[in-house]
Amino acid sequence: MEINEMTDMTKAEKAYDGDQIQVLEGLEAVRKRPGMYIGSTGPRGLHHLVYEIVDNAIDEALAGFCDKIDVRLLPGNVVYVSDNGRGIPVGVQHKTGLPAVTVVFTILHAGGKFGGGSYKVSGGLHGVGASVVNALSTWLEVEVVSEGQLYFQRFERGKAVTQLENCGPAPQGRERGTVVRFQADPEIFKETTVYEYEVLQKRLREQAFLNAGVHIQLTDERPAEDRPESERDREIPYQNSYCYEGGISSFVEHINASKDVLHPDVIHFSAVAEDENSTAEVALQYTDTYQEQIFSFANNIRTTDGGTHEDGFKRALTRVMNDYARKYNILKENDKNLSGEDVREGLTCVISVKLKEAQFEGQTKAKLGNTEMSSLVSSMLYKHMMTYLEENPATARTIFDKALSASRAREAARKARDLARRKTALENTTLPGKLADCQSRDTEETEIYIVEGDSAGGSAKGGRDRKFQAILPLWGKMLNVEKARLDKVYSNEKLMPVVMALGTGIGEDFDLSKLRYGKIIIMADADVDGSHIRTLLLTFFFRFMRPLVEEGHVYLAQPPLYRITKGKRHYYAFSDQQRDQIMAELAGGYEIQRYKGLGEMDSEQLWETTMNPENRVIVRITIEDAEKADEAFTILMGDQVEPRKKFIEENSDLVKDLDV
Repeated sequence: MEINEMTDMTKAEKAYDGDQIQVLEGLEAVRKRPGMYIGSTGPRGLHHLVYEIVDNAIDEALAGFCDKIDVRLLPGNVVYVSDNGRGIPVGVQHKTGLPAVTVVFTILHAGGKFGGGSYKVSGGLHGVGASVVNALSTWLEVEVVSEGQLYFQRFERGKAVTQLENCGPAPQGRERGTVVRFQADPEIFKETTVYEYEVLQKRLREQAFLNAGVHIQLTDERPAEDRPESERDREIPYQNSYCYEGGISSFVEHINASKDVLHPDVIHFSAVAEDENSTAEVALQYTDTYQEQIFSFANNIRTTDGGTHEDGFKRALTRVMNDYARKYNILKENDKNLSGEDVREGLTCVISVKLKEAQFEGQTKAKLGNTEMSSLVSSMLYKHMMTYLEENPATARTIFDKALSASRAREAARKARDLARRKTALENTTLPGKLADCQSRDTEETEIYIVEGDSAGGSAKGGRDRKFQAILPLWGKMLNVEKARLDKVYSNEKLMPVVMALGTGIGEDFDLSKLRYGKIIIMADADVDGSHIRTLLLTFFFRFMRPLVEEGHVYLAQPPLYRITKGKRHYYAFSDQQRDQIMAELAGGYEIQRYKGLGEMDSEQLWETTMNPENRVIVRITIEDAEKADEAFTILMGDQVEPRKKFIEENSDLVKDLDV
């Protein structure tokens, strides 16, 4: 079935009027417990406000009534969202006696998604989106064009401050649709009310992929002072437009743009359930990488924790690959079956399901719970994938060579792991010889410094606080794990000391509860070699010990770049700007030293500048965006030269300190 046919399935059958809006309960609790509805009151929750309003426009697209969505960031971090859908109904909702548009924005659990007729499928099933955004905004304004008339209403902190007004004939060119403008309330979002363009850009691009043919535009009209610091240099306005006729196949191509693919065409399947209340789509492509990437969605909502649709896909893929391999004698009688990890190595996949009664776990919709989606996805994939493999034997062979290689590597990794364990047992220690351990065993306070070179390691050992600080010196270049499987890691003399020191194991053996140090701090020279080592270590943690990064255990130490001496006093600068400021304050008579490496500092200086918790600078490594991080590691650490060259050309102007 083609994408357009599937879109037709989602179109609503009944009229969309005031009586379609059904009221479930009031709005009292939202401002008291905002985290229950948007996940947090930090940056993630702030951006969630935009998603909720955009999702309503997307629901109109799913219903077949909208093909243009316009999102703008206006001065003062005001958000503007417009669509050319049917427009929120302005007729009176009889149960409340209020206009339906007023009900949608002021009463929790009020919306067209509960009636069973206005929307066949919807991402906003809980029906709290518009009212929650209203409740958490300083003000919100809505404009609706209905039957040639323009209607307007304003709200402040969730309460209507004007009646729904008929402003007369709609402006030329606006035949229908809804416009929502709002400003997030700083009383709720105390951390920040500044939106990140890139965060919104990713989400909107994703929505364009998932809704083939829908045109989505994002424009940043904010002055520099209203933008995040990293986005202030961009032109005003800054704009991106997205529209993908290829749907999720284009999505997979986008994800794999910087990778070497094993077959040129994206494999795409779709199916409609017998009762026509749900659809499933899968697009997949194999690459020469060693990681799998599965992105699953339900009614356009990213299900980051997976769910029944993802489980059905994984189960069916493993079964069909093994059945095909047995049928065509790729696996011999005595060979073990391929595991799920084997058949998914190097896989990039997007799963998108759309269904009438979506059951999510929680308001943030991280996991799909509908059991019927598992069988729909599973049966679709098994049937179509088997046919595809039989019709494309050359591609099938390439995929199976990859899976068989993964299986052999997994077995080699198991043997290497067992050997490592036996070796450790014989040596009667689980700690590497060069590790200078700390006295405490309380992970709340312990930290390990992974230090470049024996020289800096010696200074760090002399300067540390032995109670809670451990030191592990590394020397030489380590393995680039972007180009290596797990079995290579187990035999690598540079990485295994790190694994042994941390105590968690790696890969499928990883256990965060066994972590020996609460903070893992990478301390390397402020030069090209130091940057290389930091990147290699971060790639290793990202690929094989990812929960360390996700749970916020990995840090980068920031040693000073300069020491400025006047008389007997020393001042340390961590940037050129800080250096210039100190020099201006001292007004001459000083000496300045540029640190080339950590080895130039003695133990006392290293403690004072880089290791003392009271005045050191350390940066926590986070993964807010796994897809972006994955892309960066692939480009920078992978085999392909062209994407890396392009990245360097596009980002060369951002380089501030080049040690040449």
